Amino acid sequence: MRICSVSVPGDGAPRLCAVGGDGRAYPVGSYRDVAELITDGAAGPLGKAVESAGVASDAIGTWDDLAGGGAGESGVRLEAPIRPAEVWAAGVTYERSRAARMSESTEADVYDRVYAAERPELFFKATGARVVGPNAAVGLRSDSTWQVPEAEIGLVLGSGGEVAGYTLGNDMSSRDVEGANPLYLPQAKIFAGACALGPAVVPAEEVEDPYDIGIELTVRRAGEVAFADATSTGALHVTFEKLIEHLYRDNWVAPGTVLLTGTGIIPPDDFTLKPGDVIEISSRAVGVLTNHCVAAGELQPPPGWARRYAEGSR
Repeated sequence: MRICSVSVPGDGAPRLCAVGGDGRAYPVGSYRDVAELITDGAAGPLGKAVESAGVASDAIGTWDDLAGGGAGESGVRLEAPIRPAEVWAAGVTYERSRAARMSESTEADVYDRVYAAERPELFFKATGARVVGPNAAVGLRSDSTWQVPEAEIGLVLGSGGEVAGYTLGNDMSSRDVEGANPLYLPQAKIFAGACALGPAVVPAEEVEDPYDIGIELTVRRAGEVAFADATSTGALHVTFEKLIEHLYRDNWVAPGTVLLTGTGIIPPDDFTLKPGDVIEISSRAVGVLTNHCVAAGELQPPPGWARRYAEGSR
């Protein structure tokens, strides 16, 4: 089962849908996304929670049409499957990530030490309003010349801190900003369009071995492959359990929080994303998360949010 969220013309809000063996998407109760389902008190396996919420008998589209990015005649579009209260992320969880962070940084030993430390690197990444979904634009900073996608498995956390499901995430990063000084990490990681999730959430009970999830990353530029590589969660240096334990330690964690688990795919140092690039992050179970790059300043903020400071506010 894949659990997704779709927008339907004429509806005021997205609909949570379950995609079954027939490849068709069926609305689930009155929920908008997976976070709502979990926050509403869904207990036990996520797949069972979906069934208990009530799955409609009439489909509103096919997964192939939705995943293809087009709205088709029905106008139904794929949205982020989950808009959590918070998205957190882990860093330096793969050897390749450790080597890359040491290469970019003026304080290289910081990353070497955290790789071997008992305490993992965890940082705040986004709120639900900041998350973008499949086929949406991700942002590129105007003050960075070295920007990369980070393809990651996201853990969808249940009300008791258990892994309820898995999704794909793109932790957009400005390597030169972070490399100049580790204290610039929030600016390198948090900006408009910096966090994409999707295209679906797969219930944890349907993933036989969470340490055998393949992840592929492809960047296309003008229709040609500019970069491609793959990894597996089997290459992780830390366990999901350790990351979760440290996230919850003396912390308040909302049900439905997403924890991105780090990347093991690192483009070469001479690679940077450009406007118009198309990023594809894929996993056989979850699907393909596709996004295109634009200048972050071109993205529309959520309603009521300021794009920049008001004149005279300083």
